[in-house]
Amino acid sequence: MTKPVTGVLFDVDGTLVDSVYLHAVAWWQAFRQYDHDVPMARIHRAIGMGSDKILDALLGPDHDSSSDEALIAAHSALYAPHWPALRPLPGARRLLDTCANRGLSVVLATSASRPELDALLRCLDVDSALTAVTSADDASQSKPAPDILEVALERSGLSAEETVFVGDSVWDVHAAAKLSIPCIGLTSGGLCAAELLDHGAAAIYEDPQDLLDHLDEALTSAFRKSLAEAG
Repeated sequence: MTKPVTGVLFDVDGTLVDSVYLHAVAWWQAFRQYDHDVPMARIHRAIGMGSDKILDALLGPDHDSSSDEALIAAHSALYAPHWPALRPLPGARRLLDTCANRGLSVVLATSASRPELDALLRCLDVDSALTAVTSADDASQSKPAPDILEVALERSGLSAEETVFVGDSVWDVHAAAKLSIPCIGLTSGGLCAAELLDHGAAAIYEDPQDLLDHLDEALTSAFRKSLAEAG
């Protein structure tokens, strides 16, 4: 018999903050600066990986990596001017507050760099609801590796058996699966429900508000699927 849910881990970009397409544009411009013509659709589907993974995913593992650091820096420089315009997705603040008020540990587990995370935290303005926060700087590998989620569990004192992860990308789903954490998928990052389900998401909702409106159902269905797969 499973333990009750005592904590919820959240991705941030595309899950709580409407930033995925800004990242895609910034990466597209950065690639063009270094003579890489990468279609925007491919970039969008790679968002959710950290910078340690996204270049190999989009340029190939055998690409000339001599410009990687400069390319990553270019993305950061192109994305940073958008920080003041970032907005929470519908219901994001209320979702985090509601989880915290229910006594659940609320943990942000993102592949964003620390400077980007600071901008996201300013956008969300829900520090009092948070138990812990992690970023790409806290892990040796970003999603779909589970390192960031492992750090999130350690910092919050949670175990995988009593935790749910909420994310918007297939990389979130894969990272959670490596720790046997059920993942609730949101389509607010631009992926369709079918794709997230095909990759193993336990349940799908449109955005944070939709998840909030069905929170009890979501937590229950996620754990039912987890138990069924474990059995």
